[in-house]
Amino acid sequence: MRSRSAFAFAAILAVSSPAQAQDAPKALDQLAPEIDALFAKFQAEQHIPGLVYGVVEDGKLAYVKGIGVQNIADKRAVTPDSLFRIASMTKAFTALSILKLRDDGKLRLDDLAEQYVPEMRGWTYPTKDSPRIRVRDLLQHVGGFVTDDPWGDRQQVLPQDDFTKMIATGVPFSRVPQSQHEYSNFGYALLGRIVANASGMAYTDYVQKTILTPLGMTSSGFDAPKAPKTRYALGYRWENDKWTAEPEMVDGAFNAMGGLQVSANDYAKWVAFLLSAWPARDDADNGPVKRSTVREIAQGSNFVSVTNRIGASGATACKQAAAYGMGWRVAQDCDLGLTLAHGGGYPGYGSHVMLMPDHGVGVFALSNRTYAGPSGPAWDTAVALDKAGLLEARAIPVSPAVADAYAAAKAAYAAGDVGPLQGRLAMNFLLDRSADNWKVEFAKLKAEVGECPTDEPLAPTGAMSSAFRLNCEKGKLDGQLLLAPTTPATIQALRLRVVPPEAR
Repeated sequence: MRSRSAFAFAAILAVSSPAQAQDAPKALDQLAPEIDALFAKFQAEQHIPGLVYGVVEDGKLAYVKGIGVQNIADKRAVTPDSLFRIASMTKAFTALSILKLRDDGKLRLDDLAEQYVPEMRGWTYPTKDSPRIRVRDLLQHVGGFVTDDPWGDRQQVLPQDDFTKMIATGVPFSRVPQSQHEYSNFGYALLGRIVANASGMAYTDYVQKTILTPLGMTSSGFDAPKAPKTRYALGYRWENDKWTAEPEMVDGAFNAMGGLQVSANDYAKWVAFLLSAWPARDDADNGPVKRSTVREIAQGSNFVSVTNRIGASGATACKQAAAYGMGWRVAQDCDLGLTLAHGGGYPGYGSHVMLMPDHGVGVFALSNRTYAGPSGPAWDTAVALDKAGLLEARAIPVSPAVADAYAAAKAAYAAGDVGPLQGRLAMNFLLDRSADNWKVEFAKLKAEVGECPTDEPLAPTGAMSSAFRLNCEKGKLDGQLLLAPTTPATIQALRLRVVPPEAR
């Protein structure tokens, strides 16, 4: 039976070829004026008192800059140590806390949420056949709750006892659980309660002990009004053509959805830690959470949408396939590869972060104006990095099995028949296409492009597949090699096509 992956394989063949040579890349310091201009324009247009932004690359904060002021009264300048609330970017910390508890055997993602929040047991669901809410449903916003950004943001200060009463009272559902994605701050507040009840300690203590302290995020925490005033970026709204200070919200029951406060220097450590989970490898796994668990956050729910890329290039860039992972919006981008992103909108604050795990690069920005999320300049910075040649794809190593099969495939082309492939073919290979037909095919290709004495470096798409390009006497051949899941590995498919002159 031909699956969708088989059609995808054919589609890859039609476009795959080794990467074209680029112009010499700019260094990041050469690109800095362009990045600065993007954020300066955003600050001016959005009436933002202060803003800090950074680029994380290869495990370090490669570029950071603060502009504007922490407080319009004393005009203290924003620095990389200034403290901003990051609003919904807190959800990523909550999600990883849940996954860590799963790793430690304290819960399972398919457990019913009411197992850890008993006040949910008496809820009335929208239909008699509604599934009861699981922990994973809350992680991926498929619990059936209504989108609650304006209301949820103001619940930060809600006392824990009042939240308990709210849960026990029950909530009206927007839709049947597990039927559609709908973003819910309330759902992530429930996850905070699950973290507390499953771990036996307050949510804030668990995050501090499990993530913040091990990563050296010594300036970060949840009780923002008690932060050092010399570093505190006070939150403002822009209203009636002037800035008005927002109320300073103390830590409360909705902290798991948006209560964390960080500095740029601290937040860069978090970004670097997440990016360090890619690629999978045999190195020592010494992080506070396993690399495989971190990579799990990129597994989106099956409610996938087609979206435009954020930023100035969005209208002309190819569409993204996007889903919600676990505390992250996950998308595949034609230019940037896998992206994980999330914004943070809050009374007095706006923030954004986007990660490009294929390249080990992340961009983030924090501001102190209500809902002034700097997503546009953050993504525009990522696109600028790509255009400048600063996003280097992490190479997939060529496996011994692929190297051996490729050598045999080249020998078969040179011989003009499948003889050199004998002993290396999966049982389907000659059933799908006879040896005589392969001999005819090789002859046709040689008549068009001749012998192919040299080749480009292999471009593996995994340990069992690779694209390749042969340099021939009268042109070029592009190919795709796919191995079968057998031991030893055998060749299940080989595809060859002549590269059109305009594509060479």
